[in-house]
Amino acid sequence: MHPGLIERPARLQHPVAREAADERRSRWLSLPAVVLSFAVWMLWSVVVVHLPAAGFRFSLHQLFWLAALPALCGATLRLFDALGVAALGGRRFTVIATASLLLPAVGIGLAVQRPSTPFEAMVVLALLCGLGGANGSGAIARLARRSADGARGHSLERAAGLGPLGIVLVQALAPLAIAGAAFGSLAGSPQATAHGPMWLQNAGFVWVPLILAATAAAWLGLDDRTDARSGLAEQAVIFTRGHNAALAWLHLGSLGSFIGLAASVPLLVHTQFDRPGAWALAWLGPLLGAALRPLGSWMAERRGGARVTLWAFAMMAAGAGWASLSLLRADASPDDHFAGFVASCALLFGACGLAHAGTCRMVAQLFVDDRLRRAEALPSAQAQAAREGGVEATAALGFASAIGAYGGFFIPKSVGAALATSGSAAPALALFTVFYLSCMALTWWAYGRRNAANPC
Repeated sequence: MHPGLIERPARLQHPVAREAADERRSRWLSLPAVVLSFAVWMLWSVVVVHLPAAGFRFSLHQLFWLAALPALCGATLRLFDALGVAALGGRRFTVIATASLLLPAVGIGLAVQRPSTPFEAMVVLALLCGLGGANGSGAIARLARRSADGARGHSLERAAGLGPLGIVLVQALAPLAIAGAAFGSLAGSPQATAHGPMWLQNAGFVWVPLILAATAAAWLGLDDRTDARSGLAEQAVIFTRGHNAALAWLHLGSLGSFIGLAASVPLLVHTQFDRPGAWALAWLGPLLGAALRPLGSWMAERRGGARVTLWAFAMMAAGAGWASLSLLRADASPDDHFAGFVASCALLFGACGLAHAGTCRMVAQLFVDDRLRRAEALPSAQAQAAREGGVEATAALGFASAIGAYGGFFIPKSVGAALATSGSAAPALALFTVFYLSCMALTWWAYGRRNAANPC
């Protein structure tokens, strides 16, 4: 039997039933790969915290560079995702993309055991982690494109919501993995630290068996059916739509902030506050954002995506301003303002989840509405317009998510630059406050005000 062609029961041989079963199988086999991709993408958010204890003599600015580079690479590669699917087919591309996660996972596991590893080699490994970002966000769009019209939104919502759980997984599991000899002598010797032995290599090695399992499942269970050719055409069409640039800017503020904060907060807490081990609870922030995202979707369906997005960005501006003030005060007395900084980060992460849900709802509604307005009033024409709008919305969301992922680079890079120049991350947080205010203004003017040309 050819890999990817699993024998189906007779009751599923009807074309409609078979197609529905294929879609369900594709979703359940692809979602683990999506979660693992996000986990490998954010692996450096944990590793950089421990590099000094492992004997590496990198500056704080260099550590933030390592935390930022995976997002830069992932966002850039995501823009070319459809080309890879078109050339290889869905199953082969998913297998290769998932297997490629072994490169950074194994590479980091080997490199962190040698403090003499140069910074340039670490930069290469950080860029390789970007393969996870490209694979994760690209797989979300591919899942939606494969789905039937009625299930497309649900597939996209499920994948977009579960993907960021990979960030929670890596920030919760990696600290546990490095605390013990999970692989015995096979993983190498521990690093001696002031707080006892540490197996930093396990932060990379722990993902190897999971990646192998997800790769095998994709090879055996997926197929090469793909609409990549139409996907390329869709991505060309969306550049003629006026919404594209505005929605990409809003995704930079919502999804980009979620990724950037997840990459920055563990190292920021570790270096700015005298609270040993507090950084290990940083996964609670991404968990809060992922948990509130379904609530944001529910609110957006009933109150409108623009309204949810507007108030979410207001919360983010307040959270960034609060965090900036807490860091300024923490320069004099870190212990007194730690709780305020944690609360501001919780507000930021929660608002990111709401904002991302709101902007995704806006994308879905705007492109469908645009098609419906230009179609004839006949029921058949309206139905066709709704289908075409849904396809365009999926392509637009893929592009906006790729642009938004650059926020995962700009935020840690800005924080690192602020620390290098002023000794405090407060100026970077103040800059983020201004940016979130610009997102508020754009949302209100283009989509939220009473006489907006495209209310949603």
